[in-house]
Amino acid sequence: MTGTEDKLQQRSAMSKTESKDMTEAMEETMQRLKGRFQGISEQLESRLNQMGTRINDLEKNVSDLMTQAGMEEQAVSK
Repeated sequence: MTGTEDKLQQRSAMSKTESKDMTEAMEETMQRLKGRFQGISEQLESRLNQMGTRINDLEKNVSDLMTQAGMEEQAVSK
């Protein structure tokens, strides 16, 4: 082999190594992002469930208050 061929092979080998390193770095980054996204999704779902429960409780309390107010009005008007 000539010196030029050696250099080309070295560059090709380096390019493959760099490409492999870049691929591994991208895969690692994507896995981290996936984990973060999963965590945020779980937090969001939990908070939405909590809000739904609070809304249901609020609706029940308002309904109870309306019932009590209706009963008091009927008792006062008699």
